[in-house]
Amino acid sequence: MEIRRALPQDIRELLHFLKVRSKYAVLLVFVISLVIIEKENNFISRVSDKLKQSPQALVEANGTEVSPAPAENGSLASLQELDAAFSQLRSHLHNITLQLAGHGDPGPRRHILLMATTRTGSSFVGEFFNQQGSIFYLFEPLWHVEKTVTFLPGGASAVGSALVYRDVLKQLLLCDLYILENFISPAPEGHLTPFLFRRGSSRSLCEEPVCTPSTKKVFEKYYCKNRRCGPLNITLAAEACGHKQHVALKTVRVRQLEFLQPLVEDPRLDLRIIQLVRDPRAVLASRMVAFSGKYETWKKWASEGEAPLQEEEVQRLRGNCESIRVSAELGLRRPGWLRGRYMLVRYEDVARAPLQKAEDMYRFAGIPLTPQVEEWISKNTQAPRDGNGVYSTCKNSSEQFEKWRFSMPFKLAQVVQDACAPAMQLFGYKLVSSPAELANRSFSLLEEAQPSWVT
Repeated sequence: MEIRRALPQDIRELLHFLKVRSKYAVLLVFVISLVIIEKENNFISRVSDKLKQSPQALVEANGTEVSPAPAENGSLASLQELDAAFSQLRSHLHNITLQLAGHGDPGPRRHILLMATTRTGSSFVGEFFNQQGSIFYLFEPLWHVEKTVTFLPGGASAVGSALVYRDVLKQLLLCDLYILENFISPAPEGHLTPFLFRRGSSRSLCEEPVCTPSTKKVFEKYYCKNRRCGPLNITLAAEACGHKQHVALKTVRVRQLEFLQPLVEDPRLDLRIIQLVRDPRAVLASRMVAFSGKYETWKKWASEGEAPLQEEEVQRLRGNCESIRVSAELGLRRPGWLRGRYMLVRYEDVARAPLQKAEDMYRFAGIPLTPQVEEWISKNTQAPRDGNGVYSTCKNSSEQFEKWRFSMPFKLAQVVQDACAPAMQLFGYKLVSSPAELANRSFSLLEEAQPSWVT
């Protein structure tokens, strides 16, 4: 202090001026930094909006996609990389927010796609994820999409349908449930609908806060099983999806694994694909019961031999088996984009050891298996007899999975073996050469599962 007082007056004034000026300089730098950051954020948001406004409309019936126009002030690839990086940053911030909100360490957000075909036990296996409290699970959301694209003028090609399914799946995995409003009929009003297919098969749609008070005089075509809820509020469902730690979807309408590559490579997703398969002889036997009207020719031919089996129907069976086999072979080849993202599961292995396979699938997905799931598996795999309907998920699984072989005519099994031999060989299903062998319980139809099926 003494030294400072000894300084000449003009020097003290100069020092005071510089000190004040430095304070304002720091403040000025801070303000400028905020402005720059805000401009950068606005720029990124505009880039992201532009990318989202790129032609992403649903593909037409011919299955073609519209290519986005190149950016004027830079390459499209650069803009996409920028958008991807920004999306990753938002995902990290979301996880940090969950931790700060008191959810502990939730780990990374996972996205699971259970990919199967009808009558392969996918409803049963899907419950393994539906019963996990931290997972937002949707049961067959593409049902509505299939109904729409099937009746487009001129019909949709297989490629066109696959591309539509892929784009809808992406939005659903990102919790954009509003995409379904384009396909639900009648169309939702005010984001409310009583017509979401099998709503009651998705626990997340039947619990608080999505389950709103029921409304009188509103016809609920698809309703919750264990409690009365009002029409589904899609906004509340989307918010609930965002609050859950993980997302899982089950679908029997996607068979071409190669079409899912953009989803696997999307930086906003951490996608794990589980392909569920079943002995095609068992699948056909189950379909002939569940979809009896569609298999009248098969039943008459098998029992009476009167109506000839049409080649078109056999070719359809062969085509189904081949599409499943091609996808599985792609997954088992371990291409770089799919490595660590694909798992092949046989329904028969799940039926014989449900808890063990549930643990395998959860380990593959990177999600802890909870006692809630274990309890459900214990209660629903030891039923004294099969469930009350063709869609039941309550089974004595160890006894039911081969029940079909004791009622299927041998000549019907032969047709399936001839049409599906390559797929059966890949999945380890043994062929039978006589009626006695088919009905012989001591003759196992299964080879050992391969460790390489988890890639």
